[in-house]
Amino acid sequence: MRAYPRQLQTCASGALLAAALVLGGCAGYSDRTLEARNALDAGRPKQALELFNEELEVDSAEQLPADLAGDASLLLLSRSMVLQELARYELSSRDLETCDKLIELLDFSRSAVDDIGKYLFSDDVGPYKAPPYEKLMINTVNMVNYLARADLNGARIEARRLAVMQKYLEDNEDPARALVGAGSYLAGFVNEKSGRPQEALRYYDEALRYGDYATLHEPIRRLAERASYRSPRLQKVLDAAAGAELPNRDGQSEVFVIASYGRVPAKVAKRIPIGLALTYASGALSPFDRERANKLALQGLVTWVNFPAMGKPRGQWDNPSAALSGRDVLLEGIVAIDREAYRAFERTRGSVVASAITRMIARVVAGQAANQAGGEGGIGLLLSLATQATLTATDTPDTRSWETLPARMAFGRQWVPAGAHAVTVSARGVSRRAELRLEPGGWAAVPLTVLH
Repeated sequence: MRAYPRQLQTCASGALLAAALVLGGCAGYSDRTLEARNALDAGRPKQALELFNEELEVDSAEQLPADLAGDASLLLLSRSMVLQELARYELSSRDLETCDKLIELLDFSRSAVDDIGKYLFSDDVGPYKAPPYEKLMINTVNMVNYLARADLNGARIEARRLAVMQKYLEDNEDPARALVGAGSYLAGFVNEKSGRPQEALRYYDEALRYGDYATLHEPIRRLAERASYRSPRLQKVLDAAAGAELPNRDGQSEVFVIASYGRVPAKVAKRIPIGLALTYASGALSPFDRERANKLALQGLVTWVNFPAMGKPRGQWDNPSAALSGRDVLLEGIVAIDREAYRAFERTRGSVVASAITRMIARVVAGQAANQAGGEGGIGLLLSLATQATLTATDTPDTRSWETLPARMAFGRQWVPAGAHAVTVSARGVSRRAELRLEPGGWAAVPLTVLH
C-alpha cells in the first residue's frame, strides 16, 4: 500500500515531464532558422550568415561542416543564397555543389503519395529530400554564380546537370517543370556566349515553352543564322521578324542583368480544427480512419491536429529596375518560385494532413490503452496523459524547406558600345552598382540578390 503514493508520484513526474516536452517541444527546423530569417527580413545578410554558420557549427563561411548528415545539407543550401546576396559567388557555388550531390529528390509519383505524407509530416530527423522545384533551382541559381564570375565552363556543367533534372520532370509530367524557363534561359545564354548556337537554340526553345520572353527574340534571330535547329516556337519568333533587319552589333558588347529578390514562404507548424483537417484529408484518409477520427472528435478526445503549413512569401510584388550608362534596362519577370512552392505543397497537403490524423488517432488510442492498463484510478489517468503527451512531443511536423530561395527572378539584356559602363540594379530598396570595362564582342553578367 505504501508503494501506491510513490508509484503515483512517479507517474505524475512522468506526465509532467511529457507535458513539458509538449509545451517546450523539440523545436522544428523553421524554429531553428527563424532568427536567421529575421535577420534577412531586416536587411542584415551578414548577421544571417553568422547565424547559419552557428547552426552548421563552423567558424566561417569558408568552412564546411565536418558532418553533412541530417539537416546540414539544407542549412548549406540556405547559406549558399545568403553568400550569393553578399556577392561571395565562389563560396556559394561550393555550397550548392556540395548539396547537389547529397540531397535526394522526393518522389512525387502517385504511387508514393502515402509515403510522402508520412515523410513530410513526421520524418524531420532523417536526410532531407527536396521537392523537384528545389532540385531544379540548385543548378539554376548556381549558373548565376558562374556567370557573375564570367566562368562559362562551370556554367555549362550546371546547364548539363539541369538538363538531367528537366528530363526527369518531363518524363514524370511533374508540374515543377514550369520552373524550367529560368534555367533554360540561363543555359541558352551560357551556350550562346560559348559559341554553341545549336545548343543555345535548344535551350531558348525550352525557355519559350514557359514564356514569350521579348529579350530572347533578337538572340534567337542571330543564332538561327548560324544553326539549323528549329521548332514551332522558334519559327514563330522568326516569322514575326521576317523582313526586319537585325541591328548592327559589330564592336558592341552585351550586359546581362539578373535580379533575384524576395523569398519563398517558409513552412511553419500549424494547428487546425479536426473538422477542417478531415476536409483537407478528404480522399487521402481511409474510411476506417475517418470513422475513428469522427468518433474521437464527437467524444471530445480530439479537437486539433498539428501539421506543416506554408507561411507567406516576401517581396513577390516588387518591381526591380536596372540602368546602364543612364539608360533604363527592360527587366522581364522570368519565374515565380514562390508560386511553385505553394503548388508543390498543395499537391501533398491532403496526404500530409491524413498522416497527421492517423498519428493523432494512434496517440489517443495509446492513451486509452494506458488508462485501461492503469485501472480506473489516478494511475491510469496519469499514464494516459504521459503516453499521449510523449507521443505528441514526438509528432513534430517537418517544416524543412529551402527557405532562402528568392521568390522571383527577372532578367534584362542590353547591347552597348565597348568600353567603360556603369550598371545599377535595384530591388527591394537595395541597389548594386557595377563598373564594367567591356571588350568588343564581350559580355558581362551583373546579378543582384536581395532576400528580404
